[in-house]
Amino acid sequence: MGLHYWNFSTPADPARIAPTLAATARTAEQAGFASFTVMDHYFQMETPTSAADEPMLEGYTTLGYVAALTERMTLGLLVTGVMYRHPGLLAKIVTTLDVLSGGRARLGLGASWYEREQRGLGVPVVPVAERFERLEETLQICRQMWSDDNGPYEGRRFRLAETLNVPAPLTRPHPPIMIGGGGEKKTLLLAARYADACNLFGSSPQDVAHKLDVLRAHCADEGRDYDAITKTVLALQPPLDDPKAFLGQAEQYARLGVTELQVMPDRDPVDFAQRVGQDVVPQLGSIG
Repeated sequence: MGLHYWNFSTPADPARIAPTLAATARTAEQAGFASFTVMDHYFQMETPTSAADEPMLEGYTTLGYVAALTERMTLGLLVTGVMYRHPGLLAKIVTTLDVLSGGRARLGLGASWYEREQRGLGVPVVPVAERFERLEETLQICRQMWSDDNGPYEGRRFRLAETLNVPAPLTRPHPPIMIGGGGEKKTLLLAARYADACNLFGSSPQDVAHKLDVLRAHCADEGRDYDAITKTVLALQPPLDDPKAFLGQAEQYARLGVTELQVMPDRDPVDFAQRVGQDVVPQLGSIG
């Protein structure tokens, strides 16, 4: 089970954001959550239940704070937007998180999509095809930065004179790379080519099964071992509305080879973590 901390609006007082985040992270770890993730956004997403002008924190700064408060959970963004940081600096940022957390960082990466915040904050808005070119080169650069090769990188979108990265991450051979998204032609192809893990929206077990079939086909084309890629799902079904139904769906995902479900607080996040820890997490051990 992973906790995806996507909302900083509860409680409403901005002075309570830090202590609530701290209490949630500690509670989640004590309750047995395996991972803790936040979003890579600067404006809150515009959805039927959220607006752009709601509170939002920068993701990697937030994870550094959580790293100091926890000891076991893996930490990452779900997912890092490729347009927001130069890839050489991104590799260094994730390395820093890995070193300071004792080897608990993972790199979630995606093509980025939220054009309102990009335009609002002066981030270049480029065509989708270019975003995927940048995504693939970012994957290549991060892997090179986390290898013994300190030499240059020459790509179409990025050129690095040297890929020196000292200290190296504590995680060996490198922090796990997770590609988020279910795009069948490009995203899942890049997952087959480069990723240690994939992350899919848990709209239904049937939808996830189809996406995994696509991933399997890409792995066959790329000569990649499908089973070497960890499958994770962002659960869209609230776990506390009907824990029994949630666990039933979790069992269906497990049969597909999914080994991690991320859940999102839909109420006070400390209470959410406590109740999921009591009513859901203990039951997951019997699923497999």
